Amino acid sequence: MRAIQIERPGGPEVLQPVKRAMPAVGGGDVLIKVAAAGVNRPDIMQRKGHYPPPPGVSDIPGLEIAGTVARAGAAVTEWKSGDVVCALVAGGGYAEYCSVPAPQCLPIPRGLTAVEAASLPETFFTVWGNVFERGRLSAGESLLVQGGSSGIGVAAIQMARALGSRVFATAGSAEKCAACVQLGAERAINYKSEDFVEVVRQATSGRGVNVILDMIGGDYVPREIKCLAEEGRLVFISGMHGLDAQFNIFEVMQKRLTITGSTLRARTVPFKGAVAKALREKVWPLIESGKITPVVFKTFALEQAAEAHRVLESGVHVGKIVLVV
Repeated sequence: MRAIQIERPGGPEVLQPVKRAMPAVGGGDVLIKVAAAGVNRPDIMQRKGHYPPPPGVSDIPGLEIAGTVARAGAAVTEWKSGDVVCALVAGGGYAEYCSVPAPQCLPIPRGLTAVEAASLPETFFTVWGNVFERGRLSAGESLLVQGGSSGIGVAAIQMARALGSRVFATAGSAEKCAACVQLGAERAINYKSEDFVEVVRQATSGRGVNVILDMIGGDYVPREIKCLAEEGRLVFISGMHGLDAQFNIFEVMQKRLTITGSTLRARTVPFKGAVAKALREKVWPLIESGKITPVVFKTFALEQAAEAHRVLESGVHVGKIVLVV
């Protein structure tokens, strides 16, 4: 099969088309003929040598796919050959075929193309697990999304709004802020020219927000603590400004804050399967009704993976970048 290989840690140029053996399919797995694969920042981290795949996982990058089931393992009952699915994978997505644990698959929502469906799993699993499970965001509460125009951001804004929460978001340009508002943010804050702490305080009459989804970390953390309401929850999913932060512990104590976070790739199949089940029950109907829409910025052929990475790293995108296989 055709696949994209990381030849060595480095820039986008180390992503090279190769021929690889077909992946093995265990009894609880399905083999998917990949139609499209999402591109995500963890792929860039892996390419640079900072995010190796978990033990036993393919070294081929790619964490989300959509396509057709080519074969189901002997123990699989919920999927059969010919089913069209999208799936969260721990690796191996940049290829013509990918083996996936059956619980991590979801039906492609009605009305969506394979390209649109491939843009969903990594971000929607991440947002559900962190905003709604760890962050316990509920209807009537408020959410601040740092990086609202990213793939994670556009998913978080739409999911929170569709499920009844007020949403605020930060972005780095007027155009990206406008996109966040169009997706459902009540207010988008240009972090280059505005102070998100002050904007949120004014918009919430001084109370602050209930949950913050943070992929920035570093010097944002003490400001986010000031931005949270009493009993607020700060949820980390990355640290683009650094993994170290200094903040006033007494502020955390005074407001009884919860600081948490998680990674997804190394979690167990049962955990990922439980998230898939929650998404299918609570979020997939919102996609099929049009209340949540995939946001695909640009597509590239599989062999153009290097260029797709260059665009993602440039930061010009709003939403997701997808490889078409």
